Amino acid sequence: MAGRLNRLIDFAPVLIALILALLVASVLLLALNANPLEAYDFMLQGAAGSENALAETLVKATPILFVGIGITIAFRGGMINIGGEGQMIAGALAGVTVALVMGEMRVPPELAKEKGAFDLIIVACSLVGGFLMGALYGGLAGFLKAYFDVNEILSTIMLNQIAVQMMNFLLNGILLDPAEAGFNNIPKTARLVTAAQLPRFSINIDLPRQIGEIQHIELFARTRLHWGLLIAVFLAVIIYIFLWRTSLGYRIRAVGENQRASSYAGINVKRQMMFSMFLAGGFAGLAGVVQVLGLQYRLQTDGSPAGFTGAAGFNGIVAALFGGLNPIGAIPAAAFFGGLLVGAQKMQRELGVPASLITAVNGLIVVFVVSSEIFILQRSKRRVSVAENETPTLNPSPIKREGLASSDDGEEDG
Repeated sequence: MAGRLNRLIDFAPVLIALILALLVASVLLLALNANPLEAYDFMLQGAAGSENALAETLVKATPILFVGIGITIAFRGGMINIGGEGQMIAGALAGVTVALVMGEMRVPPELAKEKGAFDLIIVACSLVGGFLMGALYGGLAGFLKAYFDVNEILSTIMLNQIAVQMMNFLLNGILLDPAEAGFNNIPKTARLVTAAQLPRFSINIDLPRQIGEIQHIELFARTRLHWGLLIAVFLAVIIYIFLWRTSLGYRIRAVGENQRASSYAGINVKRQMMFSMFLAGGFAGLAGVVQVLGLQYRLQTDGSPAGFTGAAGFNGIVAALFGGLNPIGAIPAAAFFGGLLVGAQKMQRELGVPASLITAVNGLIVVFVVSSEIFILQRSKRRVSVAENETPTLNPSPIKREGLASSDDGEEDG
């Protein structure tokens, strides 16, 4: 019972951090001559006020969740990954290239009779290609940190810019849609074939309407929600099991807790640092390729990283921190921040409040959540100190002084 209470108390600072961030945001709304309660009401309506609004929230949350899972792995391994944007772009470039090449291939005869078999192969190869390229891009920062002590914050930020320029170069070059040659108003690839697109996701529900009648309801049938969300949730559960139920996951977390102690215990610290960044980059790469396969069906950009990623690479960091650096916790956190981003659009339309205010809210949440970690750490130290004081010490067996005295006397007599 005490353990559950301690866990609830440890989670309370996160909720307090959210409340404080919203209070500060309320002050900013008042400065913009907007009623905070009215603004938050419009935001809630925009995020979950209808079937389509809820679907858009989940669509926005999908890449955030992928990146958040990767950020969790990196932070648990003691690495600070700020390169989600660049890793998303690298994964998208590789995954889209695979999808375009395979989409032009002739369907093998043995698969032509099985509808959907070759489609699944294209999607799977595209996802694997995106994961591997993102992993290599993230692993590069891990390699520089492990073997050359290059600060991973600086290296990942610089790698973000390299990825953006690489995307602009390729989309204006070999990946440019042939139909856009000579016009090229917006750099973009050709549209992916239907076989390379992630299918839309819907939920079928049968509800009793009257006696003997059943009403069939299909949720999200006419929305943009796709199967990428289910893939992200499934992988979040898998990574939770990996981090907390496997020896390799334990080694990653051990290195994140204390590199020196891990080294003394025989753990290859450099290898774990690289591996955690490898996985983090891979999940960010998945975010990028899923964004194309499930939503845009072509890779295009306005020349800035946010033109493609929608800042999911940075929002994933906020979601990971808000989720307690736990892959399962990242699921509701990603949905929450997806709702903030979607709801901000309605708030802007109704009240004229800039949607960019949500960027400030995200920053405030990070500040307060990180500050709350200090409180949680202090409580953990106090619990350890109390436990050590309450642990009974084993007193040595009393030695008969008479025996010692007689022994001493005997030695003196000798």
